[in-house]
Amino acid sequence: MRQTPSLPARYFVRLLDMLRESGVDVSLLLRQARVSRALLERNDGMLPLDQVDRLLAQAAQLSGRDDLGFELGRSLRISSHSVVGYGMLTSSSVDEGLRFLARYFRLITPVLQLRYQRSREQLRLRFTPALPLRHESLMVHLEATLLGVHGIIRELLGGSLPPHRVYLGYPAPPHAARYREIENAQCQFGHSGDAGFLMVFPAAGFARVPALADAIAFRVVESRCASMLQNLVIGDRIADWVRMMLREASEGLPSLKALAQMLNLSTRTLSRHLKREGLVFRELVREIAHEKACRQLAAGHASITQIALDLGYSDVANFARAFRRRSGMSPSRYRRGAPSSEA
Repeated sequence: MRQTPSLPARYFVRLLDMLRESGVDVSLLLRQARVSRALLERNDGMLPLDQVDRLLAQAAQLSGRDDLGFELGRSLRISSHSVVGYGMLTSSSVDEGLRFLARYFRLITPVLQLRYQRSREQLRLRFTPALPLRHESLMVHLEATLLGVHGIIRELLGGSLPPHRVYLGYPAPPHAARYREIENAQCQFGHSGDAGFLMVFPAAGFARVPALADAIAFRVVESRCASMLQNLVIGDRIADWVRMMLREASEGLPSLKALAQMLNLSTRTLSRHLKREGLVFRELVREIAHEKACRQLAAGHASITQIALDLGYSDVANFARAFRRRSGMSPSRYRRGAPSSEA
């Protein structure tokens, strides 16, 4: 029997504290979101994914803010991440601390997957969505992670960030101007084909030894984290994750190979997971491509040719045939009869 994915409650407790300080009625928020206060107050409290979605939706509605993830991430410190944070602080170098973060990132949040790579010239941290979430909830997690990881690196480096680049796989949000607050970051929106983001730093300086480096303490913490990770069970909802990645892609639709690489799987293994859920990748692509086409046609901003190219079709004729098979009408007829997306 699959277990519903859950997230550490401590981050949402911090978010609620921030909202309370800004005048939001947190008791009302919890009632409307149907989230247990007792669960949040437990030291090891975990919130099921559906409660996380409801909590974040109510938080946005009652606060009237779309930058909650940004604010939450700014408030986080290495110590906010419990035993994983202590592991980073006791690492022998900043580089080792980030490798430790990548190994045990799932203990911080199962929502995103972290891949860390270092070459002689640069460090790359790529964050990719790993669980199905509503778009608004996903954005809170992405921005909280973006700002939180910047804070981690700043602390490990001793107080400042070097000039670096951030490639964001989502369009500029309404509060995009706030991204200029990130120290020494050059941010580019809508850059990649997935909904996550990539941080690229120069490698120089990441051999620095953190002030609390302690080899013995580090080994103890790593043993504890390894045990926790082994016991962590996350719901296996591969098809939901694939749908989310296809929906959130800002440029075209990612291939089966690209999605498999994000999960460290072979294409055959990912296909096998989908088959167990009664699905095939090609049909999921058609399903999501049609959803996106309907949405763009209803919006009326892009030409039919542009929509076809954005969805990966080689020409308009192929797109029109595929659209007609699923909807029973041509794209132009659908556009004429579709209700306004702004209604």
